[in-house]
Amino acid sequence: MLLNFVALVVGLVILVVAADKFIIGTVAIARKFGISPLLIGLTIVGLGTSAPEILVSAIASLQGNSGLAVGNALGSNIANVGLILGCTALISPLAFKSDLLKKELPILMAVSLACYLMVFDGLDEVDGILMLLMLVLFLAWLIFSAKKDSQKQALDDPLEQELIDDMPEDVSEKKAWLLFVAGLIGLLASSRLLVWAAVNIAESFGVSDLVIGLTIVALGTSLPELAASISSVLKKEDDLAVGNIIGSNMYNLLAVYSLPGLIAPGPVAESVVSRDFPVMLALTAALFVLGYGLTKAGRINRWEGGGLLLAYFSYQWVIYQSAVI
Repeated sequence: MLLNFVALVVGLVILVVAADKFIIGTVAIARKFGISPLLIGLTIVGLGTSAPEILVSAIASLQGNSGLAVGNALGSNIANVGLILGCTALISPLAFKSDLLKKELPILMAVSLACYLMVFDGLDEVDGILMLLMLVLFLAWLIFSAKKDSQKQALDDPLEQELIDDMPEDVSEKKAWLLFVAGLIGLLASSRLLVWAAVNIAESFGVSDLVIGLTIVALGTSLPELAASISSVLKKEDDLAVGNIIGSNMYNLLAVYSLPGLIAPGPVAESVVSRDFPVMLALTAALFVLGYGLTKAGRINRWEGGGLLLAYFSYQWVIYQSAVI
């Protein structure tokens, strides 16, 4: 048992470090090809921060642990809004100034509802293909929006300026490729180790791989988003902090949640339909309302951040109680 926990911790540490190096290398390579900072931030960085979830869910699905894959996708989205945005807002209230982010919020809400409707009869190849098609359409929209914005003389959207300021320093092409390859190898190795340890722990405690995916694994794979959001808010880059979460949640649904359907189709646990997905939808709806603001510009203050954090820990307590029972 001790070996499993040590492997889990080691896997999580390597996962976080490898994800960071992978993102730096990928961004540097993209900049060498002349891709705009806005497009890099909206697509490459978003996919990069979701790389841990993608690889963990892919490996889990290939090994027949689809519950772990589903739990990882939904649990990561719940952690992103409840834990990460909650913690970030407690450090400093978040203001939504970017028009682009406000356009993404209703898309995220619609995609979340569409994915929920697919889960009632289980996940199959058709569901997975539909989610990948939605991902392609979303990426196409992001590319169109970025190109349209780059044609303007001024940086009208504050998100673009924050992305430019947050880009890594000039990295040589050789170093960029080394970081990319090393990060990718680290992600693959740590994901394999993490899945192995998580499944063993679940079997030892007699709980489902879904529960492990919703809790330990989801928290671990969300650590890159936590680091990115806290770093952004400390630099007063509120839109970037929120944008990381919105983008990550979108990729978790369309690129991660689709994998069990494509690789290991079949029914999902009843608790996913009655408990986990509704919680994720409720937190997504809360983000939608806070992003637009009811009486003033979109904002998450410290009280609201505390409410998101309370919702996250309450959900974790419910999962713990159900696992004990």
